[in-house]
Amino acid sequence: MKPLGIVLLVVGVLLLVFGFQSSQSLGDQVTETFTGRFTDGTMFMIIGGAAALAAGAFMTFVRK
Repeated sequence: MKPLGIVLLVVGVLLLVFGFQSSQSLGDQVTETFTGRFTDGTMFMIIGGAAALAAGAFMTFVRK
């Protein structure tokens, strides 16, 4: 279970980084200006990254 947790940690961090970079793009900034929210793809990356990071941390550090 520990190797799977480490993989989830890495995937979670990568998704969060890509989601943050995507949120700073010109297209997402324009969409956020007019609609008040980011595009669906950006939100999926940020939410998926946070979920993967939490699951990976739980599997790696908490579970025995």
